[in-house]
This record gives sequence, structure tokens and C-alpha cells, in this order.
Amino acid sequence: MMNVNERLIRLNRRSLFSQSAAGLGAAALASLDRRTDAAPANTGDRNTAAKGGLPGLPHHPPQAKRAIYLFMSGAPSQMDLWDHKPTMADWFDKDLPDSIRQGQRLTTMTSGQARFPIAPSIYSFAPHGDNGTMVSELLPHTASHVDEIALIKSMHTEAINHDPAITYICTGDQLPGKASLGSWLSYGLGTENENLPDFLVMTASWTGRKEAQALYNRLWGSGFLPSKYQGVALRSAGDPVLYLSNPKGIDSKLRREMLDSLSRLNRITADSIGDPETEARIAQYEMAFRMQTSVPDLANISDEPQYILDMYGDDVTTPGTFANCCLMARRMAERGVRFTQIFHRGWDQHGNLPKDLPNQCKDIDRPCSALLKDLRQRGMIDDTLVVWGGEFGRTIYCQGSLSKTNYGRDHHPKCFTVWLAGAGIQGGVVHGATDEFSYNVTENPVHIRDLNATILHLMGIDSDRFTYAFKGLDQRLTGVEGGEVVREVLA
Repeated sequence: MMNVNERLIRLNRRSLFSQSAAGLGAAALASLDRRTDAAPANTGDRNTAAKGGLPGLPHHPPQAKRAIYLFMSGAPSQMDLWDHKPTMADWFDKDLPDSIRQGQRLTTMTSGQARFPIAPSIYSFAPHGDNGTMVSELLPHTASHVDEIALIKSMHTEAINHDPAITYICTGDQLPGKASLGSWLSYGLGTENENLPDFLVMTASWTGRKEAQALYNRLWGSGFLPSKYQGVALRSAGDPVLYLSNPKGIDSKLRREMLDSLSRLNRITADSIGDPETEARIAQYEMAFRMQTSVPDLANISDEPQYILDMYGDDVTTPGTFANCCLMARRMAERGVRFTQIFHRGWDQHGNLPKDLPNQCKDIDRPCSALLKDLRQRGMIDDTLVVWGGEFGRTIYCQGSLSKTNYGRDHHPKCFTVWLAGAGIQGGVVHGATDEFSYNVTENPVHIRDLNATILHLMGIDSDRFTYAFKGLDQRLTGVEGGEVVREVLA
């Protein structure tokens, strides 16, 4: 096997210029591999069944083997769901005090408003669980699990618009081009299955506001990491994965012969040029061949007992619904998929919140509850991490016209709520607090970098030590600033 320097020497002039970025990437990868080879031996048993992970990982015995991320794209209103602010009832239609706003940045959608009138939540809250955690009437099923979940009310971010905000929390940077959380996990920990990707993504349908922010594949992309670590998106109509089915007149035997011939050609290219993406392409073709059997089996839920289907709700048999995606996520977890991410759009309630928010909650409330129950009864909850949340929060003041029965809320990055459950999580915890306006964090602030550091920690990874050399910098999911593990929510 040639080393990186030998491969670079063999590059001709044209290949050198066309492949220079890949060549440097290969050199960086080789440098990283040498660094991780010298890492302390693993003391846990996490990677005994995994293939392709980095030597030296995990850094410590993990509590989670896999993760399921339920992403509410568009930003759920924390004060209408989780952050109960009963005193706001007395503030109806009064202006948000300057002492609370503190000159903070506003979006262009409300910066021109003459007033910022307070819009109290019209939804009732009730205590649930042993600790009396207050939860909105819109989430009755999820509320029954508060003793299992850790609620973080003090999340915050710098991004105030959707695209940079969702890119930030998914990839660690507001600018495109970085590797996503699922790609980092796949790269570092390898795979526990041979017939499905390590990282699968689903985009669920929704019944709230029809206009929704676009989702770009960079949110599950591999960025500077080799492309084989990018997420694979499953579709709800047609082939679950594009081009997975054989064309007309091509059977499995012929497809196998074609792939073998193509692999030989790619191997020649890999040996002569040394581009690591060629190796990735070979692996992806082989994975696609195996997925022709494994993906249809995954998507076929006819083998699920009726009581399981009933638990997820009537929508579970409709492909693409959030309920169907949650059941699919459990089936993926059973098959060794490392990271599953479900994006549920439509949470951007700038207006008509009382009309749209209940529909959004109806989409996700019962399925979230069913997923936790399903994982528990199968003995999987103790090694499966479940995360729920969006990219930022919503303002206590109204965007547009305000009435007793109708209001809207603008983007608000200074505080929002997420919850975690399952592997390594201390149930019943409410971490952090906000002021009476749900506008500023007052206790235990948690940045989105801290959330990602905590997820990595539960998977056995020290975020400070988990790097990839690119563009002269040791890249990290948590950026140059780093992230702190939120130990208060850990079991």
C-alpha cells in the first residue's frame, strides 16, 4: 500500500491541479490517523462490534450506542410549550420593557414595529411527574414522560435567522461547509451494521403553517469529511432512496457483475491517484447494492404488531408522517443505524400561532411518546439517546396584530428549550431558567455547542479531542470555542 507521499509523487500535472484539494485532504487524514494511532487504548467495549471507526475511539465508555434526533425545524415557541410564564397574563398588550430587551438584535420582520406588545400564551399548563414539571396542554402524551426526560430551558445561540441557525446547530458553524453531527459520529465510531448507512435522515410531513423553511442537504452533509460519512435521506414516496431500484431489464446478477467491473476500474484509479473519495465511491456502490434488500425490508412495517401501530397513532401507516418516521427510527435503531435525524417543518409561527401550533403538536406529541415507550419496552432506551428541539426560540412579544385569541411570534435566539431522554440522561431534571418574559437566560446558560458536546460525550467522545485537520485548523463540531458537557442532566 502506497503512503500519501508516494501517491502524491505519482500525480501527473493535470491530476495535481484537479485533485490538489483531495490530495491535501488525504494528507490531513493520514496525519490524523497517525495522531489517533497514538491515542490511549480504549477501555470500554463500545467498538467491539463496530467497523471503520477511528483507533482510540471512543475516548471513554459510552452510555449511548445510537442517537435519534427529533428536529422541530422553524423553532417551537418555548413559552407556549415548556417555559411556563403565568405572570405574563397581567402584561397582555403592554410593551416589552427596554430593560428586558437590552438593545438586543431583532429580525427585519419586527425591527420596524412601532410597538412590541406582550402576547401571553393562551394555553394552560399543568404539573406532571414526581417533580411537578409544568407542561402545556398541547403536549399531553409527551407530558407523561417528564420523569424520563431532562428539560433544558436555557438554550441559546447567536444566529437569529433560520438558515444560519439550523446550519449552526447541525454542523457547528453558521456558514455552510462543515460536517454535520451525524457525519462526525459515523466518521469517529464506525458502523454497527453492514447493510444500512450509519446516518439516515427523514423529512416528515406537517399540518401546521404550509409555508416552511427549505432544508438543504448540507444539514446532513459530511463537509470536509469523506463523502461516505454523509447522511442518506429516505423518501416517503417512490424508492425510499433515489436510484436504488435496478433499471428495467437489469436483474441482481447483472447488477453484481456491473459493480464488480466498476469496482476494478475505481481500484485502478485509487491506486494511481490516491484520492480517498475513490475509495468512498467504491464503498458507496457496495452499500447501495446491499441496500436494495435492506431498505425495502426496513420500510415495510407490515410485520409490526397492531398494538405498536396503535401506540404511534392513526398516521403511522402513512409514509412520510412524523408518526411513520418515528416508527422507522426505532426500526433503524434495531438494525444498528448509529444516528437518525427526523426533520419536522412548519414551526415558524410568525402569525396565527393559535391555529397552526396545535396542529404541529398533534403531529409530533403522540409519536414522541410512542417512540420513548417503544424503545423502553424493547430494552433499548438505556443505550439510545433521544433529543428533541429546534434551532432557536420565539419572542414573548407579538409580531403583527394582537388579540386575546390570536398572535404570532418572531425568532428569538436568546433562550429556548430542548429535551433529552434515554441513554445516560437523568430523568425528571429541569435545567436552567429564564426571566419572567422568557426572553433572557437567568440560570445555567447552555449554548448549542454545549448541547453538541453533551451528545458526543454520551456517545463516548471528548469533543475537545475529536478533530479533523482541514484548512490549517483542527476542525471540531464544537468549533474553536469548544463546548462544555451539561453534566447536570446526566445520570
